[in-house]
Amino acid sequence: MPTDIIQWFPGHMAKTRRLMQENLKNVDVLIELLDARIPYSSRNPEIEKLTEGKPVVTLLNKAMLADPDATERWIAHYRSLGQTCLAVDCVSGKGMDKLMPTIRALLSDKIERYNQKGMSGRKLRAMVVGIPNVGKSSLINRLCGNKKAKVENRPGVTLAPQWVSTSLGLDLMDMPGVLWPRFDDRRIGENLAITGAIKDDVVQIETLAVALCHKLRSHYPALLGARYKFDPDAASELTDYELFELIGKKRGFLISGGDINEERTANTLLDEFRAAKIGRITLDFLGKEAP
Repeated sequence: MPTDIIQWFPGHMAKTRRLMQENLKNVDVLIELLDARIPYSSRNPEIEKLTEGKPVVTLLNKAMLADPDATERWIAHYRSLGQTCLAVDCVSGKGMDKLMPTIRALLSDKIERYNQKGMSGRKLRAMVVGIPNVGKSSLINRLCGNKKAKVENRPGVTLAPQWVSTSLGLDLMDMPGVLWPRFDDRRIGENLAITGAIKDDVVQIETLAVALCHKLRSHYPALLGARYKFDPDAASELTDYELFELIGKKRGFLISGGDINEERTANTLLDEFRAAKIGRITLDFLGKEAP
């Protein structure tokens, strides 16, 4: 998969950057959502410049799909950099009870100034930012207690900024999800596509599935073998493509001549990864294996 897989996004990036800059003065804090399975790959490298010094709460969303040990290491990493970071799952609500206390602690000085001016109880305002399909609408609906934002498990659903009110003393501005124009590291593009941040119809799905095979055999061979009923040690001599073929054969996705149905195998592998049916898996790693 080429590193310029999303060269069709630059205009969107420029538009969203402009929208963020125009609206920063209207918010007290930013809530940055990352995908807990790819806490490095899903972070916009320009986020620090875009926030212009505003306080940021970083949420590792979809934590119930990610390797819990890896998530703890990523939280410790971001906190070691002086950043505020929490693991949450906006669908189940896990970890969400920590969000408002964290925001209030981060904005304690501003809240105190409001109180001194007789503005006790004034609503705080947060801008919600993140890549497509990371769960911004699910976060908003969880905080609202009802479905105010359109939610679909595909990127690009939110197309314009919108204000949403909650009963928690917090108003939310939902920004369109956007990817940056290009990646310097092929693995970042692969990770974004594997987790669904890039639409499946703009990538070569079979190539992507083979790349996923490589990642899973490298870091989670036991989970992969258990799901598709093969001995990971016996399969260690196979190429990544041969492993992909083995998965197709184990599932019985055969066509005439004994070859596998590559498209069906690829879609199944990606769908089962995304639903955590293979297991709770993280694709970004700290230390020498980090992108």
